[in-house]
Order: sequence, then structure tokens, then C-alpha cells
Amino acid sequence: MTRITIPFSEFSFSFSRSGGAGGQNVNKVNSKVTLEWNLDLSESVPFPVKERFRLRFKGYVFEEGRVQIVSQKSRSQKDNIDDCIQKLHEMINEVLYPPKIRKATKPKKSAVLKRLNTKKKDSDKKRLRKNPARD
Repeated sequence: MTRITIPFSEFSFSFSRSGGAGGQNVNKVNSKVTLEWNLDLSESVPFPVKERFRLRFKGYVFEEGRVQIVSQKSRSQKDNIDDCIQKLHEMINEVLYPPKIRKATKPKKSAVLKRLNTKKKDSDKKRLRKNPARD
């Protein structure tokens, strides 16, 4: 299995105040984390994976191939950094391998005949229920 390891030096983090509940401390601590990573400049990710990433996660990729991931799940800045990195790795693992190409298949002849015979039987059943005087 191929694993992609992105060096920590390729990431840049910015911190801001987190929203939501947290008491008085929420107004003093910058626990919300925004991870920025340049997809185009990264040498640790192969080109086909970059292309699949760009197609699959359009909302996360901005101009010049900059990927932005935000986390404010925890009150701890370190936990939010770990969460951002975890999200990025999950996204990369999702596009690591190309999707399997679907092979078009035809139904078997017996299945087609069975379906047509069932339709014919149902049609006959309903035809026999009709009142002949109404025709």
C-alpha cells in the first residue's frame, strides 16, 4: 500500500477566536485553527493524486492551488491542529487510488425472457379482469 507523507514544513497555520460556547475564556484564546497547504508546490504528492484531489474537493482548493482546512472542534489549539492534519490525510487517502472503471454489462437472455413473460402474465391477468360489456 502506498502511503503519502507530507512534511510538516509544507503546512502553515493561522489561529483565531473560535465560535460557540466556551465561557469567559473563549474571548481570550485563539483556539480555531486554519491549515493552509499549497497543493501545487507540494512534492510529496504525485500529480494524478493532486488532480483527483482538485476534482473531488473543489471547495477546499483556492487560487494557486492553496488548500484551506479549518477546525474549531476542540478548545485546545493543539487538538485543532491535529484535527486539521487528520482531515487532510483522510481527504488524500480518499483520492489516493483512481476509482474503478465500471464495465458495462448486458442482462442475461434468460433474465430478459423472464421479465417479458412476467409482463405478459400480468397483462393477461388484468385483461381477464375487464368487464367485456364495457368495451
